[in-house]
Formats: sequence, structure tokens, C-alpha cells
Amino acid sequence: MTAGSALLASGMAAAATASPVTTACEDKSRVNAISSPHYLLQNVRLEEGFDYEGDSVIATRTGLYDLEVNNGALVTIQPVKIRTASELPAFDAGGLLLLPATRDMHIHLDKTFYGGPWQAPRPRKGKTIMDMIAREQTIIPRLLPHSVEHAEAIIRLLQAKGTTVARSHCNIDPVSGLKSLEHLQIALQKHQQDFRCEIVAFPQHGLLHSKVDSLMREAMQMGVQFVGGLDPSNVDGAMEKSLDAMFSIALDTQKGVDIHLHETTPAGIAAIKYMIRTVEQNPPLRGKVTLSHAFALSVMADQELDEVIEGLAKQQFSVASTVPIGKGVMPLPQLTEKGVMVIAGTDSVIDHWSPFGTGSMLEKANLYAQLYGNSDEFGLSRSLAIATGNILPLDASGKRQWPKVNDPAEMILVAASCSAEAVARIPEVQAGFHQGRLVAGTLKKA
Repeated sequence: MTAGSALLASGMAAAATASPVTTACEDKSRVNAISSPHYLLQNVRLEEGFDYEGDSVIATRTGLYDLEVNNGALVTIQPVKIRTASELPAFDAGGLLLLPATRDMHIHLDKTFYGGPWQAPRPRKGKTIMDMIAREQTIIPRLLPHSVEHAEAIIRLLQAKGTTVARSHCNIDPVSGLKSLEHLQIALQKHQQDFRCEIVAFPQHGLLHSKVDSLMREAMQMGVQFVGGLDPSNVDGAMEKSLDAMFSIALDTQKGVDIHLHETTPAGIAAIKYMIRTVEQNPPLRGKVTLSHAFALSVMADQELDEVIEGLAKQQFSVASTVPIGKGVMPLPQLTEKGVMVIAGTDSVIDHWSPFGTGSMLEKANLYAQLYGNSDEFGLSRSLAIATGNILPLDASGKRQWPKVNDPAEMILVAASCSAEAVARIPEVQAGFHQGRLVAGTLKKA
């Protein structure tokens, strides 16, 4: 079994060292692309149920299956023991475990150092967010000429790590105007057959502070799905005015909202409560607002936290987290338990903010398991949900719920015996599929 090292207890991860999608296949018995939309994937390991000791889950049962893929969907799933002859092209998974493909739902593809020469961020100690914005204003002109190729490099890395779906924030600022968005869309257009990505128009330098309301509205007409925002008190200096401007764009253009909220001061708490009230007063926003980071939740407790989570659930907010380590621990399990959709992302691989990303969402599941004490078989298996958009092979009672016939063929093959082992050991992705297409790794011809 090939497996990556588990994260250290501190959660620190080694920087990514480029695992691009294979472009050449020297072994003639293996392929790195499948030309037919209709084929068989044989000897796939699927989870079948849990084994128990008393009331405790102690192991996961699996079996070998053959899958038929047609036009991006799984059309048959049958045990290997009842295999019948077929004229379809066939490929051998070799007993590798099939898992749902991962989803990186908070990343910045538009302003990365990845794909270029090594460059560590400048020291941040003592720097405010306004200092970092000023620094970014000098960096962006140097990044723009290479931003398409860098975005493509990160897309290939994400695919190699098992991610086929993402949500990328993209700068809308006075320095780049709409250029960052245009460049990101060029990169995504090149990968429209093998990668799906939503875009958030992100006013990184402040919606009010940088006076980009009109640019944001232009971006909404260019196929962007979400209106972004940023720290309405710390950056814009006017919490209600900033949030009202963000929601106004969303309502006028019938788009969703995904706001960066790093503030942990009382202003951050007030901002979350204000957004809950705003959505309550504007039903078209219900189910369309994501709080990215939402660190203020980590400083709430007891009744106040319960009431805020209840409000988020009632208005169908989602929370996007990078599963942060640090002083405050985010109440991610409590959010999930109360019905708030929690999604996760890597944020960045390497940029002027951080150099520590690897592009692996399995690594995020591993970190989630460590932070929240999910070290047993059941807890590890549940932790996978943070990386897959809440898609798990087995439900809580151990009944297989994925994959099912007619499910999209969004999946990965890993060298692990079960989900729990995959989360604990972070194995390398041997093959990744998007809409049935092999987009990463290789397969053996059957």
C-alpha cells in the first residue's frame, strides 16, 4: 500500500511537491486516459457494512465489485463473483478502495505562487490585514502575467490529490480590475471536461474600502456564481453598510453569497447575527449564504453559540472551513449536528499568505479527525464527510449509501482497506474520475 504520512499532532503539513496528472504512460499495460464513455471498472473495493464489538464499531467490511460506467454515471454495480462476459473496454482497479471524489470548497486559484519558483511569504508577524492588502497590491501585477498557467498547475495538483469539484474565490480589486477573473475563467475553460469550479467574486481589498461595487456587479454578469465579502468592520470600517452593499448585489443579480469573516472581536459576532437577520428578512437569500472561516464562532459559547447555530440552521447557511488549528477551535461538529452544512477547503497551496498547503482534502479529513477526537473506526469514517461534500460510503448504521446506480462517476481509487484507514493514513490517489473520465493517475487494462 502506498500511503502519505499522517499529519503531525500539531496539524503541520509538508508543502506540496507537485504531483501532476500523469501525461505519459510508459507501462503499456496501463492507461492514463479512457477514450470510451462506456466501460467497465473491475475489482473495485466497496464498503459493505460495519463490524461491532457490543455497541462499538471496530471494523469495516468490504467486498470486490465490478462497475459499469456510461456517459458519466454508474449504471451497474455487481459483485465480482457474478461477473458476466462483456465486450466493453475493461480496466482493473486491482482491489483498490473506491471513495467519493473530494471537493475543495474554499480555495484561491487566481493568485497562487504554485507552478512557479519557490517563494516563501514575507514575514507576517505584527502585520495587520490592511498591511497584507497593501502588500498584495504590489504582488498582483507580478502574478497576473502567469496566473493562467499557475491556476492550471493547481488544478492538476488538486486532481492528483482526488479533487474534481471546487469553489474558487477570485480577486476583484482596483489593481487587477477584472483581469484576475478573466484569467481564471481561461484556465477553467481549458479544464471544463475534467474539473468543475464555482467562482466567488472576492473584494479582497474591501468592498467599500476599495470602491469596487461596480466591478463586482460587472463580475456577476460574467458567469460568477457568488458575491464575496470581507471583514466588514476591520477592512471596510462599517459593518452594516458593508454587509448591506454585499447583500444588495446578491439580491439584484440573484446570486449566492460567500463572505470571508476572520473577525473574532465582538464586531465579528455582531456581523454573523446581522447576516442571520438579513437573510430572515430577505427569503430569496435563504440557503444561498456561506460564511467562510467564521472564526467568531470559535469565541462564542453556551447559550449564545446555541442561538447563533440555531439561526444559521433555520436560514440554511453553510460554513466553509479550512479546519484551522490555533487558539480557538471551531465548533464544526456542533454545526453539523444542528443541521448547518459544513464544507471545507484548502484555501491555498502557497501564496503570500501561507506556504503550507498540499492540495489534499483527505489531509483535511485527517486533521478534522485529530482535532475532534475521531480516532476510532466509526469516527474516522465519519470524518471523511468534511472532504467529500458530506458524501459517505456507509450511513451511520453501516448501510451502504454510496455508490448507487445512477450516481455520477465522481470517484477516486486509493490503496486503503476502508474509509477509516484512508482518513488516518492519507494514501496517495491512484486514480481520479470526473464525470466518468479518468483525470488523474493510471489504470491497468483488464
